[in-house]
Amino acid sequence: MLSLLKTIRDPIASWWSEFTLQTKLLAVATLVVSLVMSGLTFWAVNTIQQDARMNDTRFGRDLGLLLAANVAPLVAENNLTEVAQFSQRFYSSTSSVRYMLYADETGEIFFGIPFWEAEVENSLTIKRRIQLPEDYPGDGEKPMVRQHMTPDGAVTDVFIPLIVNKKYLGVLAIGINPNQTAVISTNFTRDVTIAVFITIWVMVILAGVINALTITKPIKELLVGVKQIATGNFKQRINLPLGGELGELILSFNEMAERLERYEEQNIEELTAEKAKLETLVSTIADGAVLIDNNMQVILVNPTAQRIFGWEAADVVGRNVLHHLPPSVQVEITRPLYEMAAGECESAEFRIFINQPTPRTIRILLTTVLNVQRESIKGIAITIQDITREVELNEAKSQFISNVSHELRTPLFNIKTYIETLHDYGEDLALQERQEFLQTVNHETDRLTRLVNDVLDLSKLESGRNYSFDGVDLAQAIEQTLRTYQLNAKDKGVELLQEVAANLPLVMGNYDLLVQVFGNLIGNALKFTKAGGKVAIRAYQLDFKPSHTQSSPVRIEISDTGIGIATEDQHSIFERFFRVENRVHTLEGTGLGLSIVRNIIDRHRSKVHLVSEVGIGTTFWFDLAAFEEKAPAIQVEPIAEASKITTG
Repeated sequence: MLSLLKTIRDPIASWWSEFTLQTKLLAVATLVVSLVMSGLTFWAVNTIQQDARMNDTRFGRDLGLLLAANVAPLVAENNLTEVAQFSQRFYSSTSSVRYMLYADETGEIFFGIPFWEAEVENSLTIKRRIQLPEDYPGDGEKPMVRQHMTPDGAVTDVFIPLIVNKKYLGVLAIGINPNQTAVISTNFTRDVTIAVFITIWVMVILAGVINALTITKPIKELLVGVKQIATGNFKQRINLPLGGELGELILSFNEMAERLERYEEQNIEELTAEKAKLETLVSTIADGAVLIDNNMQVILVNPTAQRIFGWEAADVVGRNVLHHLPPSVQVEITRPLYEMAAGECESAEFRIFINQPTPRTIRILLTTVLNVQRESIKGIAITIQDITREVELNEAKSQFISNVSHELRTPLFNIKTYIETLHDYGEDLALQERQEFLQTVNHETDRLTRLVNDVLDLSKLESGRNYSFDGVDLAQAIEQTLRTYQLNAKDKGVELLQEVAANLPLVMGNYDLLVQVFGNLIGNALKFTKAGGKVAIRAYQLDFKPSHTQSSPVRIEISDTGIGIATEDQHSIFERFFRVENRVHTLEGTGLGLSIVRNIIDRHRSKVHLVSEVGIGTTFWFDLAAFEEKAPAIQVEPIAEASKITTG
């Protein structure tokens, strides 16, 4: 069966494909008109037939009820002669009645027209019974109407129960011929419809022939133009001198092609601009960005990602990203990448340490890229964040807490130990021993106080507090610092020297912070300089100018002839809690002084430097900008870079 259908379908499809567009349109239009007219014809004829059947049904029911009302009393009196005469007269005067049958309550026919059994009865006559419908109610009071087809047309059968004084006597069956007027009307409607149908076909064919002669060439030209537009050739135009609707169609086509051409040019420019913006944005973000497709092929990579993974000299676009990632990264993200490409998860995050090309800690974020409807995965975005500094800062914070705890524990333990000893054995100890214990407690208390003060000072500097900067007289600040440490230097046998240039200009700074810097540096110098040594503080103006609008900066140097700082310690000397005495095991300190110094100097937009040699001495120096008389006092906020350095 399928092969037969295919055999029939293929020739029809081949035959249909050979027709031109206008021929196909004409055929389709003709078919549609034919179907519409056929449907209207069927509907009209069917409606007329239904109305005729309904009228026949009503007429038969009314006629049967009328006849039954007249003969039922005669049947009840068993006056069959009068029934026959009345029925004969009724049958002769009514042409619509085809037959009349009378049956008793058992269904046996005792009279009928057009035959009358009593007149033709003989020894061979067979008793006849009426065949009532299966759904006939029997002794019901309402008549039953049905229709059946005969060679001469449809006949309406009416079955009327004969009831007198609520006694069922039998049934009267009447056959009603169809209404000839309705039949004639139906045939006429059918004939007219067929004529109209044929006329429409003729008109359509004639119109098709005429139109085919006038629109074939324009349609072909339009077909060629549409194909050119579909291929992207928006320069296609149609030049045919036609009027009317075809002329408007060709004109509209040319306008459409012109607009598409302009839109394409504008769209290409916008797409190019958007692509350039996107590439610029991706290339300038601080995080690394890599975009791959579902096959792990690299679509886009920005310079940050190239620098982190060492791809500067490698062309990874269009290649499998897993073949170019560092081994530690490849091991971690291979399986999640394939799971995301399969739609099993939408995002993932990893923290990985890599050795190549530079040791660093990175955070990798994987995110699926979905289409506009968010139904299918178009790729995977890989974001790489360099968190090396963050990790170092976290470690520094942990180290800071650990160091503070350790530094606080030692003096607190000593204080508690000596106080408990005095409390428990105070009466048994000699006066000199008690004084030594109290002196130790006092010493440890001072040490604890210095540590707390240094921590508070460093916390203030790094907390974001603003300081007012104005012109500062360095000579006055240096003089105040030297007076503070003069007695300490005399006790240790160290000579304090002051070399401040005459006519030194004011510098831009904060007086209290600079005094704290001088105090920390001179205090350290005195602590690490033996008796007979020297500590000098110098201030002088440099010869060069940073710019033609600014004065030359002022340099401050603090030098000593102390034990010096080893080369391997110089890069760590400004870190928190780093102390040279940890190596030489001679003196004490909090390890925060130089960290405070560096933080303060950073706030002054400068850098502190040192030159040192073990056994010879150390020199710290930094430059301060000269104060401009017309410049107003300013509020200086913490510098991000300075915060990074001091928390290293």
